Amino acid sequence: MQYQAVKTLEEAVERLSRAEGEHMPLAGGTDLLAQRRAGRIDPKGVVDLKRVPELAEIVLDDHGYRVGAAVSGAELGEHPTLGQDWPGVVEAAQLIGSTQIQGRASMGGNLCNASPAADSVPALIAAGALCSLVGPSGRRELPVEEIILSPGQTCLAPGELVAHFRLPRPGPRTGDAYLRLIPRTEMDIAVVGAGVALELDADGLCTACRVGLGAVAPTPLRLDEAEAILVGRRVEGPVLDELAAAASAAARPIDDMRATAEYRVRVVGVMAKRAAQIAATRAGG
Repeated sequence: MQYQAVKTLEEAVERLSRAEGEHMPLAGGTDLLAQRRAGRIDPKGVVDLKRVPELAEIVLDDHGYRVGAAVSGAELGEHPTLGQDWPGVVEAAQLIGSTQIQGRASMGGNLCNASPAADSVPALIAAGALCSLVGPSGRRELPVEEIILSPGQTCLAPGELVAHFRLPRPGPRTGDAYLRLIPRTEMDIAVVGAGVALELDADGLCTACRVGLGAVAPTPLRLDEAEAILVGRRVEGPVLDELAAAASAAARPIDDMRATAEYRVRVVGVMAKRAAQIAATRAGG
């Protein structure tokens, strides 16, 4: 296998485009290498992205955070303010694998692996994150929820990369949370996952919210109904029950070795409700 370590986005795009699909981008490699060993993929080469500055740094400016697609989970957790402003996003990213894997695995790789059960994706959807994509045709931005088209398939064109995620600067009474259910205590794939981000006014009423669901459909979902349910109301009691019911109604899961579809439908409502309670507490409700 040919290994190429690039130092600029332009070089990465050029090499991936020239390889015409026979080379793959390497961010952390925690999915790529496992899939190669299992025989599911067999690239002729990899293009290592870890040395490209935009992909490997976290920048805070007036608009919010720019998080490089190749930033590791360990680096996310070590950032002085990202975990304070977006604790749900950081917690979700740090659920990916073991301590050793955290030193390599990235949110960009977790997204582009295109698993319905990816932990970081529902949290990013809830946070309203945008993806900056760079390819042969230039740069474009898309919401995270539009990237994954089906299991293992993204909307990225040949030679196109996720360069960074844009997370908005949160308001003064904003909170987010991500919860998942797994059969074991750690290092397992989510049976269901739910991310919630919301904002409260001074009276404790919800003024904005977003909900992302994972492992309950062919792709991670944004629960559009959540805004209509929560906005203008207190995040408590019957409102949370309505949110749980909406999450269960939106789920389109399958039976597999980890859980039945019926079980997932029920549990995703519970996870969404609990995540909303945590997010509201973090927001000051």
